[in-house]
Amino acid sequence: MGAKRFQHPNGLTLIEVMVAILILSVALVGASGYRYYSALDARKATMRSTAARIGLLLCESWRGIKGSDTYDPTAHLSSDLTISTITIPSQLEYPSFTLLGGYTIALDNANYYAILSWQDVDVGLRALNIVILWAPRDQETTGIASAYKAFEITSYTQS
Repeated sequence: MGAKRFQHPNGLTLIEVMVAILILSVALVGASGYRYYSALDARKATMRSTAARIGLLLCESWRGIKGSDTYDPTAHLSSDLTISTITIPSQLEYPSFTLLGGYTIALDNANYYAILSWQDVDVGLRALNIVILWAPRDQETTGIASAYKAFEITSYTQS
């Protein structure tokens, strides 16, 4: 008489199923986190590139009239943008630059704040400084003082 051999049934045990579920759930949580943070980073990049485009638009428009100290973006760009004048807090001014003005620009359901200032660097050479501030879309903003992301561009023109 030979010894009886135990044959493994064709199927999975409860432990094997639980381990497989654990591995799949860890992979699912990792993929969900990756997707969330990539969407969040894409939204931040969109806001940053929008701020850069606004800054470049203001800079080129201002340079187009040779950096005039009477430049008013609300008069030049209000047909294309929703733009209005605001008061700039003194802590946001550059001491070496002459403040031209502050503006709120509403675009893509977000508010961007522009601070325009200039400085005569040399005879016939003027530096144009534009700072664009904004808050992420998930943050409530109560104005320019609560915006904490910034993009700055400085350009030069012959005055």
